Amino acid sequence: MMTESEFIRHTEELFSHIEDQIDENGWDFDCQFAGNVLTIEAGDGTQIIVNRHTPNQELWIAAKSGGYHFTEKNGQWLSTRDNSEFFTVLNEALSAASGEDVAVAAL
Repeated sequence: MMTESEFIRHTEELFSHIEDQIDENGWDFDCQFAGNVLTIEAGDGTQIIVNRHTPNQELWIAAKSGGYHFTEKNGQWLSTRDNSEFFTVLNEALSAASGEDVAVAAL
């Protein structure tokens, strides 16, 4: 398990990486990072929320498809529900929101 400082630093890098990938690929999303939350908004107003939950050292995704919690296992963020990988779930939510194929590369 990471220290709290390591977790915060890692998740800030992850949020920056997501924003950078969206900008570099020209996908139609606006990103806003505030506190523990990265809000990604599609052109039609659909939002995908990525949240870090520091006490449990989890990443959460909230999207139309549902809510997902991820914990770090062997260098990957995996869903506590079904072991889906974080970027797989994120890309599915972003693709559904934008109507185009979105593939944010894993960090």
